[in-house]
Formats: sequence, structure tokens, C-alpha cells
Amino acid sequence: MGITGEDRSLARGLAGDLRKLVQAAAFVVDEDSPAEELIGRITGHLGVGFRQIVLVAQEFPPWEHANVHRAVEGFLAERGAESDWFGVTGANRTNEELTGMLSSARRHGTFELGAVDMTTVAIGPETAAEVIQFGLVATTAPDGSPVIVALRGPIAQHGPTAVSRVEVLAADRATAGLVRDRIDHLTRAHDVLRGQVLAFGSSEYRGNELLTFLPRPTLAAEQVVLPEGVLPAIENHIVGIAEHADRLRAAGQHLKRGLLLHGPPGTGKTHTVRYLMSRLSDSTVIVLTGAAMRFISKAAELARRLQPSILVVEDVDLVAEDRTMPGGGGSLLFSLLDAMDGIGADADVTFVLTTNRPEALEAALRDRPGRVDLAVEIPRPDAEGRRKLFELYARGVDLKADLEPVIAETEGVTASFVKELLRRAVLHEMRNGADGERVRVGDKALGTALTDMWDSRNSLTRSLLGS
Repeated sequence: MGITGEDRSLARGLAGDLRKLVQAAAFVVDEDSPAEELIGRITGHLGVGFRQIVLVAQEFPPWEHANVHRAVEGFLAERGAESDWFGVTGANRTNEELTGMLSSARRHGTFELGAVDMTTVAIGPETAAEVIQFGLVATTAPDGSPVIVALRGPIAQHGPTAVSRVEVLAADRATAGLVRDRIDHLTRAHDVLRGQVLAFGSSEYRGNELLTFLPRPTLAAEQVVLPEGVLPAIENHIVGIAEHADRLRAAGQHLKRGLLLHGPPGTGKTHTVRYLMSRLSDSTVIVLTGAAMRFISKAAELARRLQPSILVVEDVDLVAEDRTMPGGGGSLLFSLLDAMDGIGADADVTFVLTTNRPEALEAALRDRPGRVDLAVEIPRPDAEGRRKLFELYARGVDLKADLEPVIAETEGVTASFVKELLRRAVLHEMRNGADGERVRVGDKALGTALTDMWDSRNSLTRSLLGS
């Protein structure tokens, strides 16, 4: 028996009715789904439909996470109302923009209302703070318009592309932009990096991948043993300008300065830098060394923002070798030159460069005014310097040895050599049963340690200590 045209028409009508029934059922179910609860919380606060929502976002470097968190909290405090944070659950939420997540939640139910994600970040060498890793909060703009602010912290797995991110949802772009700009301003006002000692590079401290907090050294002038007149010359150039920064700026004089410390390994270049860190206790210090040299542009930008500041580039010859030498003139050299030129003359920023090979440095770095305006040699200590070094390093022991023969026999050694020599003498006394709070170090222990240091088998050690 064949199917008539009337049967086909009835079948099509039944299929259409069934389709409408399924769609209606799905709509009723979706109204009560967790995904719709998430979307409803946002659209209900903003007072507009999902398609009318506008998103404005701003990204920050990963080390700004604590600053951005504080800025958002500061913005909420200005609003005066109690903050009610909420989160989002679902797979791959770290890889999608917020509006994309909400659209996916609406269509496929892949994201739902959930708890706020928290994490801990460093805010100092020995302090940390709990901050929001991913969360949203309903609040208002300065003009009273409803907005949603979302904060996301950097994801370590994203590597160099990891960022901190603020997203503002609003009914119009002007309102969202106003909130974004206010949070950006508060990020600078609540800066936890200002006045700290910072080092670029990989860090194992609390997941902070690119910026590490270091303790600030505390050194007195008498702990820096240099030839007469050297330390005062450095202080006059670096500290003197800092102390009179406002008056110099008012007189139209430049503040930016460059200091080059050069000399053999182990003579005290890094020790002198540490003294400057201690002396300028209110300045932000940013240290670059080794593989971290690739961050020179970011470091210079940070130094400009956090002035007064000191940007330390250790072993600068590794990236600033003369372009006429084989392998010289790499891209990092030009990044360094650009960084030093890019900071305005009125910026209170000091570049401190160290090198063991001043003769290998690029002439454009050495000789151009405005880049390096003071070069100081840190030489091997003379006899008087070695005597002061023994006295300095022996502060924690009872040094009874006659120093004159040892000083005579250590011609040409470095400060690092003297420090290691005394350490071995103390260890020798301990092995021979020395007790008491202050270990007594006599002639025999010091002589034995010196003989050991001069032994041919320790030639590599002497070389590493710069002697």
C-alpha cells in the first residue's frame, strides 16, 4: 500500500511539532541549568541582554599580579559597597576570553557558576599575599553604572606569554573603559615593587616566573675596602645626585647617570654594588645577570616607572662586546644601548655596569656621553688593603696570627682570595678541636691555609678567585 501525499503532509507536520516540543523542553531545562545561572548573574546585574554586553580588557606583565589584585580591591573599596566575588568552573577556561566563555556556556553548557580561584604570590623577599587567580565581581563604575570586573592571574604553563589580565563587562564601551583606566591608575598607586631589590630571571619562589624579590644588603662604608678616594668618588657621583635630585632637576640638570666598575674577578665590584644598594635604601634596584640579560628592555621600563632606581647589569661584556670583535655586536647590545638612551635625562635612574674586560666593551657604550659618565677601576688590594680585608673578614673570630708575613706573601691576590684564606684557617682550627664562641686563629692555621691555597693543585681555585 503506497504513502499518499496527505500522509506525507501529516508526517511533516508531526515532525515539526516534535521539533518545537524538543526545543521548548530544552529551553525550559536551560533556564534552570548552572550555565544559565552564571549568565543570568551577569546580565541581571548589567541590566542588558547577553548580546549587548561590551568587554574592555587590559593585560599586565605576570609580575604585576599582586599590584593588579590590590588595584581591583582598591577600586571596590572606593565604591563603598560590600564585594561579592564569584568564579567560573569548566575545562580550558584559562585559554578563552570571558565573553567567549559565556557564549560557550550558553550554547553548550561548558562553563558554570563556581568558586573563586585563589593563589599566593610574593610581595617581598620574605612576605607573600593571597590574591585572586580567577574571579569576577559585580560592582559599579564611578558614574554609578553597573559593571562586572574579572581578574585573571598569569598561568605558569603559558611561559613567556603568561599575563595578568583585567576584563570589564558593561552595557557600553565608555563605561567599561572608564573602569579599566581607573584600575590601571590604582595599579601604580598600590605598587608592591617600588623600593624593592628585584632580579629578572626564572624564579622558584612561589611560582613568580620572571621577577624575584631579593633581600636588601646592609653594608657600612668600612666594610668596603677600596683604594683611598675610590669609594667617595663613587658616592659623590651616585648618592650625591640622588640626595639633590629635586634641586638639580629644577636647575635643568640631568639626573640619569651611568657607572662602570671594572677590574679583575674577585676584587669587589659586586660588593661595591651591594654597598650602593644599601646606601640608597629608598631606591628600587633591578639586577640583571647571565641569561636574564634578555629582559633588558623590560627592566629599563620598570626602572623608569619605579624611579628613583638603580639598574645593575653584571658582566656587561657578555652582551656589550665590541662590534669589531668576532661574535660582538649582538642584538642584546642594541637593546642595552636603546634602553640607556630611552630613559629621559631627568629620570632619577642609575645604570651600574660591571665587567672584568673593559677593553672588550663596545666603544658606543664606553665613550658616548650620557651612557657611562664615570668609569672606576676596582684593582687588586695593596698591602694596606689586604690588612683591612683580614681585619674585616675576621670580625667573627679571634685572630691572633701575625699578619705581616701573610700580607707579604699574598701580593697580587683579590679580596675573594683573602676571604677564602681566612675561612680555611678557621676550618683548620675547628678540625683541631677549637671551641668557644669565637674561634681562635693562630699563625699555624693561617700558614697551613696559605700553603694549601698556593698548592699547584689549587691553581683552578686561585683562578676562580681572581688571583
